[in-house]
Amino acid sequence: MVKVGIINVTGYAGAELARLLYNHPEADVASVTGRSEAGKKLADVFPHLASYDLTIEPELSGSVDFAFSALPHAASAEACAPLVRAGLPVVDISADFRLHDAAVYSEWYGGEHPAQDLLPDAVYGLPELHREAIKAAKLVANPGCYPESAILALAPAVKAGIIGPEIIVDSKSGVSGAGRGLKQSLQLGEAGESVSAYGLDGHRHWPEIHQELAAIWPEGSAPKITFTPHLIPMTRGILTTAYAPLMPGAVPDGDAGKSAVRELYEQFYKDEPFVRVPASPPATKQTRGSNMCLVYPTVDVRTGRLVVVSVLDNLVKGAAGQAVQNMNLMLGMPETTALDMPAVYP
Repeated sequence: MVKVGIINVTGYAGAELARLLYNHPEADVASVTGRSEAGKKLADVFPHLASYDLTIEPELSGSVDFAFSALPHAASAEACAPLVRAGLPVVDISADFRLHDAAVYSEWYGGEHPAQDLLPDAVYGLPELHREAIKAAKLVANPGCYPESAILALAPAVKAGIIGPEIIVDSKSGVSGAGRGLKQSLQLGEAGESVSAYGLDGHRHWPEIHQELAAIWPEGSAPKITFTPHLIPMTRGILTTAYAPLMPGAVPDGDAGKSAVRELYEQFYKDEPFVRVPASPPATKQTRGSNMCLVYPTVDVRTGRLVVVSVLDNLVKGAAGQAVQNMNLMLGMPETTALDMPAVYP
């Protein structure tokens, strides 16, 4: 049995990790930490986790075999670095190790990266693109929720070379994506019955999307990505709609082109346990509580443009579930362990 530690269990991602790991047959949550709730019983802070008899501590205690960090950026790297240097395998759910270039990290997150020496060894934790590297890694950077939805929506088309570089990514997320902190814009009176765009001058998830799509982009060009996130009045879930012009002659005209694109996506994801190409445009409720991402591609035949809709649960496939999937790969366990469950519906 693998003894697991969760750093910052008191955030939404940390609490979701504890929920998902409870029935993991090969992992046991042995230690949990939290900054503001240290000294309290986990069940008192989160009554839905009453099955755990654990006390939230300021630091990991005892001996653990694997660690997750759900701390905010910068603080997470500081907590992860000594563990990784000591040889402990770690999945970091923050943004600290997602970007390969320390200068890019500083540009978007401010300040110097707290553990630059570890960046070359960190693997971007998207199995659909980096499965073999994840299996061999000691430090995996969990993707951001928005980037995961965008990259999974576009990767098949990018790798096949059927789209031009002018890409638009329009994403909508529930309020849990902003964390548990008290913010006026997330209060019911502000967010309820309203939809708002933000990050119009540049969102921190943009460089992730660009980094991963540029890495698989055909030689001789690079993607030009416009990314606009929106806040919608629901608790969890992300819906992304991505648009890109089709290259001339890349697919047949009319309905034959729609069929060709769908076949391309089905082949790309045919062996992926947590990506499915549904028969109709998906809704966020179809992935709520599950580790599944639904990706629906089509073609706007009037404009010659690829249109792809993807949905996922930002706290599961977009955070804690993806982290468990990565742990399973890193430790040589079946990838779907503790994650192969349907969505909660309605």
